[in-house]
Amino acid sequence: MTRVTVWHDGACPLCQREIAVVRRLDRRGAITFVDAAGGGPCPVSRAEMLARFHAREDDGPLLSGAAAFAAMWRAVPALRPLGELARNRLILSGLERLYLGFLRVRPRLQRWLAWREART
Repeated sequence: MTRVTVWHDGACPLCQREIAVVRRLDRRGAITFVDAAGGGPCPVSRAEMLARFHAREDDGPLLSGAAAFAAMWRAVPALRPLGELARNRLILSGLERLYLGFLRVRPRLQRWLAWREART
């Protein structure tokens, strides 16, 4: 079984929700989640870890962006087909473009979600 370490922004309401979903799906416990915002150990600068999503499969290289999501997906049986599709360079490239688009709107989505949660 491949082990994956995922670094995430525990202070981000979007990230919290996504990680909660993946934790529920990770029934085999193949993923170790590290809150980069909460002072967890980081292989590169904390600012760099919080700017993009990062993951590492076993003792492999540090992955970021769409490649990191694909690694996380491969560790969860229900999401594994998506992760395997992302091994294709063209698909991974398309996913990376989508991820970069998401990064541009992420701050607005975070503010909106924080506002929405404050109202409930």
